[in-house]
Amino acid sequence: MNAFLFDLLPVLLFFIAFKYYGIYVATWVGILSTLVQTLASRWQKKSWDKMQLVTLAIFTLFGGMTLYFHNPIFVKWKPTLVFWIFGLVLLGSHFIGSKCITQRVLETAMKEQATIPHRVGRKLNIAWTLFFLTLGSVNLYIAYHYSDEVWVNFKLYGITAATLLFSVLQTLFLVRHLPKSS
Repeated sequence: MNAFLFDLLPVLLFFIAFKYYGIYVATWVGILSTLVQTLASRWQKKSWDKMQLVTLAIFTLFGGMTLYFHNPIFVKWKPTLVFWIFGLVLLGSHFIGSKCITQRVLETAMKEQATIPHRVGRKLNIAWTLFFLTLGSVNLYIAYHYSDEVWVNFKLYGITAATLLFSVLQTLFLVRHLPKSS
């Protein structure tokens, strides 16, 4: 849970800054907090987290365009691009290597406690791929059809709730398909 809160911190800071100071201050806060998060993670783990680097690069580029052009649509594209990149990387992992990314990550997280059956890992990987591609599309729909306030609320509450719910559902699916230990 600690890692989840650490990952959520830039979103929370963006949300708070938006509520008090508007989208442009929130964009600055988001970029800076993502930079601090990435550097703190690097310091703690002694290596760069590729997902954080991608997020930082996209946030800096699109947040910078929002600030430069004074148009919030650019920062609203950031979650979509991050989600679509994650989705495409997951999809690509079906065709590269013997195990897809989801299977490798879960087996690493569970250490030696369990091996995930290949077909289950592939199903989870496809499910996460579709989840990220869909969430990115929903983000764009809300960005273009609703106010900045609705989009910021969706970014915090909607995306967080959807991710938590999907994670719980994936965990329930995984537990049903793990080999029984004796």
